[in-house]
Amino acid sequence: MKKSLFVFFLISTSLQAQISAPDSLTIIFAGDIMNHILQIKSAEITPDKEYDYDHCFRYISPILESADLAIGNLELTFPGKPPYQGYPVFRSPDQLASSIKKAGFDVLVTANNHSNDGGQFGVSNTLKTLQKNDFLFTGTYATPEEKELYHPLLIFKKGFKIAVLNYTYGTNGIPTHSPTIVNMLDKDKIKADLALTKKLKPDFTIVVVHWGSESNLNENDFQTSLAKDIEKWGANLIVGAHPHVIQPIKELDSGTQEEPVLVVYSLGNLISHQMKPNTDIGILFEITLVKENKVTRLDKHNYIPIYRYIFRPPGKKVQFFTLPISVFENDAENLLSMLPRDIKQMNDSVRKLRKRFSSSVCKERKISLQEMGPIKKLNYN
Repeated sequence: MKKSLFVFFLISTSLQAQISAPDSLTIIFAGDIMNHILQIKSAEITPDKEYDYDHCFRYISPILESADLAIGNLELTFPGKPPYQGYPVFRSPDQLASSIKKAGFDVLVTANNHSNDGGQFGVSNTLKTLQKNDFLFTGTYATPEEKELYHPLLIFKKGFKIAVLNYTYGTNGIPTHSPTIVNMLDKDKIKADLALTKKLKPDFTIVVVHWGSESNLNENDFQTSLAKDIEKWGANLIVGAHPHVIQPIKELDSGTQEEPVLVVYSLGNLISHQMKPNTDIGILFEITLVKENKVTRLDKHNYIPIYRYIFRPPGKKVQFFTLPISVFENDAENLLSMLPRDIKQMNDSVRKLRKRFSSSVCKERKISLQEMGPIKKLNYN
């Protein structure tokens, strides 16, 4: 009898612990997904225009897949047919979308200065391509009716209701042709959208903004002012893209919300062939939300430095990879066969970032070899 009571006590205690434990949700944000002409040529695997980008994300895929949601900034279009182009008009093969999905991304934001690079058809076909690959997406819409249905984007995951909104400062002067829509940085519109979002009662509201000055390591006055407005209008987190370099992560506290709101002014690039200073490095921004007694709060946040590595085997096409730096910085020669000059470039880039972020409100999370699983070594032969 005593044994039965003891077993019941253990079961009861275990159930109570499960019931009282707060729900949690992990989200990772990635910066600019770009596809310059050398990347397109590198991914071409057959003369009849078949492409494979899977290898590009091989080393960050375990990190993305470990999150409950992974959100990226798609800074290109899928026009559905050649000619494919890089800068200044990004038109990419559809196969890139499937590789991004295989990498572990769940959500893509599509409002940016390259949204209209494929014209009206490019906007709608990009969304069709994302839909075909089972992405959630927001920022551009094929018709006003679709925007009415899907803006703001509401994501239901693990008992959380997350709202995501996305806007851009412009489209490089390329007009948006009806019926397609690109969300623009109109303060009155953003304020109204956030008021509508509040009525939908999400647990957490994220605003992703395409803004800032390219190559500038610091936010400008417009970003600062707009971030303060967006925070006051009800966003719980603001994430920025476009400068192609990493900008600061700061707290905003106007007193209108219970906790300070984080603003990530720019995540930098996820992958690209940009060669300007500081464009070879970006960050993954990781947050953990906790819900307890129906109240959701931001529990933890970290940044994970990543490096755009261009692998140049003699006599073969170059290959592009995104690397989690902390895994490789101390043993890249053995783990990946990286050459000393490439190791130095990667280590110099992350050293500068860590110096800039030494007093940041956000701390680095280093990725371990155990988190990566088996690492496929690159082959020069």
